[in-house]
Amino acid sequence: MCLIAGGIGEGLRERFVRMIMAGKHRGEDSFGVWTEQGVFKSDDFSRVSEIPDGRIGLLQCRLAMTGSKSFTQPFYNDLALVHNGEIYNHVHLRAYLEGKGVSFETDIDSEVILRLIESLLGKGLSVEEVVRRAMNMLEGDYAVAFSDGERIYLFRDPVGVRPLYYSPGGFFASERKVLWAIGENAIPVEPGELVSISRWGVERRRIFSLTELGGTTLRPDAGERALLNILRHAVRVRTGKRTGVLFSGGLDSSLVALLASRHSDVVLYTAGAEGSPDLEWARKASELLGLPLREYVFDMDDVREAVPRVVFAIEEPNAMNLAIGIPIYFATKLAGSDGCRLLLTGQGADELFGGYAKYLRDPALMERDLIEMGERNLARDDKIAMLNSVEGRVPFLDLAVVSIAMRTPVTAKIENGVRKAILRKVALKLGLPREIAEREKKAAQYGSHAQKLLEKLAKSEGLTLNGYAQKAFREVFKRE
Repeated sequence: MCLIAGGIGEGLRERFVRMIMAGKHRGEDSFGVWTEQGVFKSDDFSRVSEIPDGRIGLLQCRLAMTGSKSFTQPFYNDLALVHNGEIYNHVHLRAYLEGKGVSFETDIDSEVILRLIESLLGKGLSVEEVVRRAMNMLEGDYAVAFSDGERIYLFRDPVGVRPLYYSPGGFFASERKVLWAIGENAIPVEPGELVSISRWGVERRRIFSLTELGGTTLRPDAGERALLNILRHAVRVRTGKRTGVLFSGGLDSSLVALLASRHSDVVLYTAGAEGSPDLEWARKASELLGLPLREYVFDMDDVREAVPRVVFAIEEPNAMNLAIGIPIYFATKLAGSDGCRLLLTGQGADELFGGYAKYLRDPALMERDLIEMGERNLARDDKIAMLNSVEGRVPFLDLAVVSIAMRTPVTAKIENGVRKAILRKVALKLGLPREIAEREKKAAQYGSHAQKLLEKLAKSEGLTLNGYAQKAFREVFKRE
């Protein structure tokens, strides 16, 4: 996990320094810069002024998660590349490419992306076709930028787990605030989109859509079998030796925790106000699962103090995302203080399997919400976690899981008014206690009582919650 950024323009050094300092909270282990005039890498941020100048460049601030901790991007040869995220099948892709005569310099998953792109370009394919094929081959969550010295190409995984933004002025970064720091506007790179930046301007093209993952409708029994097997795999490849789980005691996070505990030492992390349903259920569910629970019990003073930090992370005056972000902030803060850098979450299960009440009225909203959740939900979660040097991983949004969900009939997802029916059946078969598998839970902002405390804070200042969020945004970023 890290910050990636860069751009095209004259005299880049000064702007790159500001970008690094504005985004180094995403990766404080080291930084690296490539421009056409040279390369500089260091784990000492006091040396940031030594980076090369130039007219085109890429940079990274690294939070080391995969591979040697001593190596910092960018990778560079004929192409230069920076990558934020994780490639879970990088070992298999490395073996595949080595079988074709490709050599590697490191054990970093990011190098596999570079060598894959180089290999595909060597076949004479267009950049658009190369990136499309890469998206079909990469199993992971990623935001990537690479350059041939004339253009910078940006792409993001088809679900949009990792955030990425570009500016009309020719720059890009993992977070909006990094572009704001150099006076640039920030536009999201859409999931599955290829953005090309050059001195002639910016071009955008959608080359992969989640709708392509649909296909022949699965019979409910076949869907259950497929989901059971794929979920096991999706969780396993995302675990580490020590794995945290962002935990509410509900179906989704409990199922992830159960499966992760079969491959890793798991610790559950939760946050809520005392007496909140999520906190009480997290305690109960952790006992049923036999897994250790670490909890952050917050009150109104804690929330008041956290609001500027959460707004800084989410980069928008959105009251709902502020309320959802409060428990995520405290849980990831607790994990970070424990030295746990890896947290699995249950994000995405509601959109895939019909978890929200609105889907009872209009099931078609599931696909729309899935397509839009990259910027609406996932970017928020990523940026809050990274503020605490924690990486969130989302097993339910593995493309194979998404494909199964899109091929599962609505009648198997919502059965006699029961939402996520197929997932509950699979959870029982995987060994989740019935009391958890059948539980209906409130959304995080309500179940944790974060919304209730925020509304009290807003009322104490004579504001609505929307007004309170807008005021906090103006104070943090000094902008409307």
